[in-house]
Amino acid sequence: MGVAGKIETLVDSMRDLSPTRVRSSSSGEAENDGERSSWIALHPSALDMFDKIISDAEGKQIVMFLDYDGTLSLITEDHDKAYITDEMREVVNEVAIYFKTAIISGRSTDKVQNFVKLPGIHYAGSHGMDIKGPTNIDQTNQEVMFQPASDFLPMIDEVVDILKEKTKSFHGATVEHNKFCLSVHFRRVDEQGWAALAEQVKSVLIDYPKLRLTQGRKVLELRPSIKWDKGKALEFLLNSLDIAESKDALPIYIGDDRTDEDAFKVLRERGQGLGIVVSKTERETNASYSLQDPSQVEEFLKRLVKWKKQTLGEEE
Repeated sequence: MGVAGKIETLVDSMRDLSPTRVRSSSSGEAENDGERSSWIALHPSALDMFDKIISDAEGKQIVMFLDYDGTLSLITEDHDKAYITDEMREVVNEVAIYFKTAIISGRSTDKVQNFVKLPGIHYAGSHGMDIKGPTNIDQTNQEVMFQPASDFLPMIDEVVDILKEKTKSFHGATVEHNKFCLSVHFRRVDEQGWAALAEQVKSVLIDYPKLRLTQGRKVLELRPSIKWDKGKALEFLLNSLDIAESKDALPIYIGDDRTDEDAFKVLRERGQGLGIVVSKTERETNASYSLQDPSQVEEFLKRLVKWKKQTLGEEE
């Protein structure tokens, strides 16, 4: 495949990861409804299936893994303003009281921690390439547990300026430095410019072949070409918590992005634990269940905490 063909394939993939456009005709709406129903049959709502999930969890130790953007916070036009609500922060705090909890995000660990502002949980930023243990109450003495791409830091710091220069002419494009990976957000870029933008981002790999190009929702990313992703991070954390081999553990991973599929796949292959994809549209996924948006994630987490309190005989 030539360079033009590869760019076209990349742009097609960028479109696939964009929200599905709503068809205006009644026949189109019917077709969408039918596709959604079929998809829901394969990936039922975690709220509708809550009783079954709890039944499967009886006698087991639930461990929570949560993505950030699109899961705990809404996707925003400005990626620096993807704030978590006070209500969501409160329920995540309660989840962390009753269950071992980790947030695995594409953002840098420091950024996602500054958004969440909760001690007592694990943070795995840069798609799990920067894993830190829980802090104490004043957010100090945080243990750096694992950084498999630490040798790439000087390269990443060098490439960020190159990437900013290559993308500065694209109105709406922004480059986010996430410590071990670089994210080019194109949510505010006109679709007519996607191909040219993708070509500029991909051209960086000519001089930096040790980096690789990956995609998420309205974002292109350059990251170290090592065999590490959110699935590997999940496995690392399960081992660190000494529950990787335990038959009494039930890992639950909730995420909305393509990068979360690596974690869903790990749970499916383990045959232990369950993935919950956050999506309003049908898509290929290794998740077992679905939720539509962060508000449903919040409701699911509230129900989980309420169930745990009831099992412990605690008063509401």
